[in-house]
Amino acid sequence: MSTEGPPPPAAPRGRPGCLLVPARTKTAVALLYDEESENAYDVRLKLTKEVLTIQKQDVVCVGGSHQGRNHRTVTLRRQAVSGLGLSIKGGSEHNVPVVISKIFKDQAADQTGMLFVGDAVLQVNGINVENATHEEVVHLLRNAGNEVTITVEYLREAPAFLKLPLGSPGPSSDHSSGASSPLFDSGLHLNGNSSNTAPSSPSSPIAKDPRYEKRWLDTLSVPLSMARISRYKAGAEKLRWNAFEVLALDGVSSGVLRFYTAQDGADWLRAVSANIRELTLQNMKMANKCCSPSDQVVHMGWVNEKLQGADSSQTFRPKFLALKGPSFYVFSTPPVSTFDWVRAERTYHLCEVLFKVHKIFTVRTRASHCCSSHAPPPGRAMFLNVELRQRAGRVGEVLQRATFMEVQRTGSRTYMCSWQGEMLCFTVDFAMGFTCFESKTKNVLWRFKFSQLKGSSDDGKTRVKLLFQNLDTKQIETKELEFQDLTAVLHCIHSFIAAKVASVDPGFMDSQSLATKYMYSS
Repeated sequence: MSTEGPPPPAAPRGRPGCLLVPARTKTAVALLYDEESENAYDVRLKLTKEVLTIQKQDVVCVGGSHQGRNHRTVTLRRQAVSGLGLSIKGGSEHNVPVVISKIFKDQAADQTGMLFVGDAVLQVNGINVENATHEEVVHLLRNAGNEVTITVEYLREAPAFLKLPLGSPGPSSDHSSGASSPLFDSGLHLNGNSSNTAPSSPSSPIAKDPRYEKRWLDTLSVPLSMARISRYKAGAEKLRWNAFEVLALDGVSSGVLRFYTAQDGADWLRAVSANIRELTLQNMKMANKCCSPSDQVVHMGWVNEKLQGADSSQTFRPKFLALKGPSFYVFSTPPVSTFDWVRAERTYHLCEVLFKVHKIFTVRTRASHCCSSHAPPPGRAMFLNVELRQRAGRVGEVLQRATFMEVQRTGSRTYMCSWQGEMLCFTVDFAMGFTCFESKTKNVLWRFKFSQLKGSSDDGKTRVKLLFQNLDTKQIETKELEFQDLTAVLHCIHSFIAAKVASVDPGFMDSQSLATKYMYSS
């Protein structure tokens, strides 16, 4: 099932890759997921045009005399009816601290103004409980008398299941049984085992006591320029359901961000992607100021390349694609300066690369949103995955449009070939079609229009047979040639045919299908 939501507006014609989506500013509470411990922590996300900020809650002193460090020592006076007015979760038997999970309004804990949901209990009446079990802490608190002094520290990365909103209802506990669960609330808002029944004075703070507030504090900023989004575990096919990670150009990672609903996850994925895309368009505009009109950058963006291991295993590595002038570039990291363009891992001429978009929907794999590129040498296919469904078709369309524009700009390409020991030249021309001539004398041996090509076949190595229809006799003529780089020639023919058809019929996706029919029918 797709969680992408409605597709964004279509790109204007004539501007490859310019899908203009307004930058978004958003704020929401999410979960930061730790894949090693499998715990999730509450965070707040702030999205601006250029930065994604991760905030974590902390308790800060806003007045009075601060006690130092992050510890707070608070004296509670047990109330006759409501007890201490708090509940706790956790315990050492589950490798989590004992944490205050509820504070009941207008009761003892709430009246101090110094205790908060998420506070880890460190001491009870001077007894260290950092390594105590849940039941041990419950016993100490219930039997501590009418006045209980506890030392706490706010746990910024408490697993989300340990904390509940202030005053939220929770499962009731059977306190008379003496049993409690560390993963459920043990309510201490009822009286403990104290024999005193006289009501105690409220646990109200006095003027000189420090005052504390729980606030969201910035802990991490992820620059979005040239950043990439990943919804999959590093190098693997496994999808992180309803979660994603943002990785900045400088290596800073947001961590795995999880959302409470699928709709929230989809909304945030689209919003962050839109802001990254907007910044990428700005970077392209800046880069193009230094480029000639024939060498403009028309597309840049992240993809994942599928790699096949020797043991048939599949891994994925992030790659940055760029289309600039006549070339198709593959980078390991984005180019940020003019000099970076020479360090591309691979560079191909657009006319010699064949792009296809695959609409495959395979459960729990990356294959649902992908495109492939067949590029020499030696004609191997690169399978590229994108994070959003809409981007797969958009990237394929941008690549194809850029190829068509390059074909029309170039006009023709000529390749050396041979047949029966004779060196020949083979030209693919946007206006003329196919021409074969002798390399020394330039004597034309034969010439056919694109419309006369009715099929082709090849041996997958160097030889190709081109089947042309004679306009006068209507008979099929077979022309056999041998090329050193056969794949480049076949892809070039495909690109020129598709561009020719598209120049007549703007329904360019149909032109791709028609070109494929010409090239691969026997």
